[in-house]
Amino acid sequence: MKVTSIILAAGKGTRMRSGLPKVLHPLLGKPMFEYALETARQVTGLDPVMVIGHEADAVRQAVGSHARFVVQEPQLGTGHAVQQSESLLSGQTELVLVTSADMPLLTPETLNALVEKQAHNSGPFSMLTVIRADARGFGRIIRDDHGQVVEIVEEAQATPEQLQIHELNVGAYCFDAQWLFEALPRIPLSPKGEYYLTDLVAIAVAQEKPVQALVAPDVAETIGINTRIHLAEAQALLRQRINRAWMLAGVTLEDPASTYIEPGVRIGQDTLILPNSHLQGNAVVGKNCTIGPNSVIQNTRIGDRCKIHASVLESAVLEDDVDVGPFAHLRKGAYLAAGVHMGNFGEIKNSYLGTGTKMGHFSYMGDATIGPDVNIGAGTITCNYDGREKHPTEIGAGVFIGSDTMLVAPVKLGKGARTGAGAVVTKDVAEDTLAVGVPARSIRKLKKGE
Repeated sequence: MKVTSIILAAGKGTRMRSGLPKVLHPLLGKPMFEYALETARQVTGLDPVMVIGHEADAVRQAVGSHARFVVQEPQLGTGHAVQQSESLLSGQTELVLVTSADMPLLTPETLNALVEKQAHNSGPFSMLTVIRADARGFGRIIRDDHGQVVEIVEEAQATPEQLQIHELNVGAYCFDAQWLFEALPRIPLSPKGEYYLTDLVAIAVAQEKPVQALVAPDVAETIGINTRIHLAEAQALLRQRINRAWMLAGVTLEDPASTYIEPGVRIGQDTLILPNSHLQGNAVVGKNCTIGPNSVIQNTRIGDRCKIHASVLESAVLEDDVDVGPFAHLRKGAYLAAGVHMGNFGEIKNSYLGTGTKMGHFSYMGDATIGPDVNIGAGTITCNYDGREKHPTEIGAGVFIGSDTMLVAPVKLGKGARTGAGAVVTKDVAEDTLAVGVPARSIRKLKKGE
């Protein structure tokens, strides 16, 4: 049975009090809409139809090619929004799943259950409801003496008795497609001048056709986002969901409440994440690592048995058995081969450090290629920028760089070379040669083993 998804994303989101469209607000590193879009695709196997309106061009650009779009202009309610998709979907699908982009916590399991319920429903649609004391503005579900859904009453129109009802309309539906597009034009205009999808219940009841309701298994899934307070609540619940999954998968989170792991992150077994650590983007962390405390790992690939202490890593690569920090900064293009040690208050940008290389504290390596087993003394700096262009530094295997050495690029240090403390190296240094002074001069060849 073919199921197609419609995601409603046309609203202005006035209560967010923002110049950014509501559905583009970030939620744990991704725009809010991405969660609804990914869930819908998992359920249907198809790109959804997204109904856009407010700031339509910005939303379209953010979503890209991952959805088909229809524009609701003007915005005249949820029924009117769904009706805009008729030209795309009428006669093209058997069931239509309708959700909202501002409900990011609905799971594929719940929506699959909703689709399954409708697949076995003799009536025109099934809807998702939730039992909760805090109504959050949701409409009340009215049932008859036989337990059948007969009406949805919006909170503003509900009587005092109806306000005591705790079964609420979530705003997720699965419709028989043919019935849906025949019924949408029959929705009456509300006093606010809009057409509400909830009025389809009354139309179905008038036709003596049953509307089924599936009660959501987890109240947390049904949080809709209308304010920044709701956004923070949703993020906290999403973090709990992600952190719990990683702990069940064999990752230790010493303090889950202060650990931030975004959805695209991958972590190996027996890794320890210490408090106040942030793993972001597409970060990959290997097995038996220790991350944190107070570390930020962003779009970085980390091998096995690495230790990252109170440091910031951005778009870097670390092979196995690397230790970094505290207070180190790896910027884009940093590549640390196996066994590299990077001390405190160091910075690396667009540079390769070979196997077993040790980089002391207070050093900076930029646009450098560094061989294996190099010792980089404290305070060493690659002077890679001349005010117009960046220049490379090449350091051969086994080089020993004395503390406070300035390497003025472009410059090369051959295998086994040494620099004295405080040297300012402006010219290439040959293999197994000692260079000292300001500017540095090569004063002699080093003896074997020196």
